[in-house]
Amino acid sequence: MAEIATIARPYAEALYKAVKASANADIAGATVWVDELAAIAANPQLQSFADSPKVTTAQVLDLIKGVAKTALPDQATNFLRAVVENGRLTALPEIATQFRALKNAQSGSSDAVVFSAFPIDGAALADLAMSLNKRFGRKLNLTVALQPELIGGIRVVVGDEVLDTSVKARLEQMKVALAA
Repeated sequence: MAEIATIARPYAEALYKAVKASANADIAGATVWVDELAAIAANPQLQSFADSPKVTTAQVLDLIKGVAKTALPDQATNFLRAVVENGRLTALPEIATQFRALKNAQSGSSDAVVFSAFPIDGAALADLAMSLNKRFGRKLNLTVALQPELIGGIRVVVGDEVLDTSVKARLEQMKVALAA
């Protein structure tokens, strides 16, 4: 994966600088369309279509624009054209990851995934966000993912840090303690 990260870095940095330098400078909006393009580009069927020597750049761009849920701004179209013309469509998910990392570094925040056995309502998520911001010492951009096997509680992943307060983790700790 180091090779894809190396390929993606200049694209992510150039995109970040271009979005920041643009007249409306909407980094949050750019993050949304970059993530959407990354999700589309991760599709294996699209990748095999784009790799075909009979397919033109315009056809790939039209297909991606057709699949996209939102209308892409000119900046997104230009960026996508550069990625497709250079044969870097497979690197687009990594480009999106590095773009988010640049955005987070600039704003002093981090992405975090909260794994929960049950859905978390808005008020509880806001309270949880405040607690986690204090615990990790920075603003966290929370995403909730359901994992019923946790039984109860939550598991929070921020980069390479993990905070596991799930029932499953506590049962595993009890199992280890009883076996010792």
